[in-house]
Order: sequence, then C-alpha cells, then structure tokens
Amino acid sequence: MKRAARLAAVFAVLLAATQAMAVSAGKSVEWNSSMGKVVFKGDDHAGKGLKCTECHSKIFKMKKGSAQMKMADINAGKFCGECHNGKKAFKPAGNCAKCHKK
Repeated sequence: MKRAARLAAVFAVLLAATQAMAVSAGKSVEWNSSMGKVVFKGDDHAGKGLKCTECHSKIFKMKKGSAQMKMADINAGKFCGECHNGKKAFKPAGNCAKCHKK
C-alpha cells in the first residue's frame, strides 16, 4: 500500500512538472533566428485538433531551448519537419514567413 502511494505521489509530481513546462492556452514560445523571430503558439496547433502528446516528448522535449533546430534538420524531416513536409502540413520551402517574422 505504501509503495502504491509513493508511486502515485511521484506520478503526480511528474505530471505537474510536465504541465508547467507546456505551452498553455494563450501562451507562446519564441526564439530568434537569422531569418527572423519564430513564434510557436500552442493554440494554433490545438485549434487543428492536435494534442500536445503528439509532439511531446516524441519529437520535442518538454524543456524550452532543449532542441537546437536548424533548417537543414527541419528540411530533413526532423523536429517541425516531421509534420511540416508538404503532406501533413505546409512544407518549409517557400513558406518562410509562416514561421519567421521579421
């Protein structure tokens, strides 16, 4: 019984920690790049029916700044490129301004 209570407590702490790091409704994550600032709005993806768990933590870790993304990686199908490949979602080529804001 004590073991089950401990496991439940650990699970609750881990769940709370991951929720605290997620991009909640109305919030965004921003980072600078040579092509202009990139703004990720969780609402944009949630509005299309996507759940946070579809990308976290399979594609992205739950810690801001943990992914050192390069366009070469995205174009190779990593990070955002797993979905933004021209099949599931718009492809990066020719769509710079959809993500990069100058």
